[in-house]
Amino acid sequence: MAQIFPRWSNETPRYTLIATLVLASAGIFGVYYWASPYNTDVGYMPKQPIAYSHLQHAGELQMDCRYCHAYVERGPHAGVPPTQTCMNCHSQIKKDAPTLEVMRQSWTNGTPIAWKRIHKLPDFAYFDHSAHMGFGTGENRAAIGCETCHGRIDTMAVVKQVQPLSMSWCLECHSDPAPNLRPVEAITRMGWTGDLAWRDKAAKIAVGLHPPGDLGRVRVAAADGTHQTFATTGCTGCHR
Repeated sequence: MAQIFPRWSNETPRYTLIATLVLASAGIFGVYYWASPYNTDVGYMPKQPIAYSHLQHAGELQMDCRYCHAYVERGPHAGVPPTQTCMNCHSQIKKDAPTLEVMRQSWTNGTPIAWKRIHKLPDFAYFDHSAHMGFGTGENRAAIGCETCHGRIDTMAVVKQVQPLSMSWCLECHSDPAPNLRPVEAITRMGWTGDLAWRDKAAKIAVGLHPPGDLGRVRVAAADGTHQTFATTGCTGCHR
């Protein structure tokens, strides 16, 4: 009986399997890369209702971040400045500038300026700004600077997101916070770098922090053989 299919058709299952694996790998890589916050979030720069320049205010004028973001050390949210904060200066400075018409209308009508939020974590992730702005006591008090998460704001005419703010990115810091620690008085200081003495001190401070995400410190053995469990460590530190 004559053969219906050619001999090479015997290899069809093998080629099909190889093609499936290649396509599946390409699909997984594509989702991993193009759907990653490094690709979808970093660089996000929405157009704001007012062309507010952090380069001018935080950079050239050296305004402290906390003048506008007043709650960053006192609560979970840094806060968006109300129009009154803007008018403290602009009721006298550039009070008739066309670029500030939206701000003047907001002040006159009593309606908030519709600023577009740039840095946002998922609702299922709990983040408290105040917890990062100061921890420890006495000489061992330290903080995470604004620059660590938000970048060199003082150089941005238009603010953009510079870090992915992903779970893996947060865990990198939570597992080894020492490189990102700085003195509390340097929280808002852009371009700050610690000297060798501070780096040694930061390493010692980091040992006692037990930050969320450091799974190696969920249960710590004491000298008497008992174990201590830290509630702020692990999944429940951020997912509550």
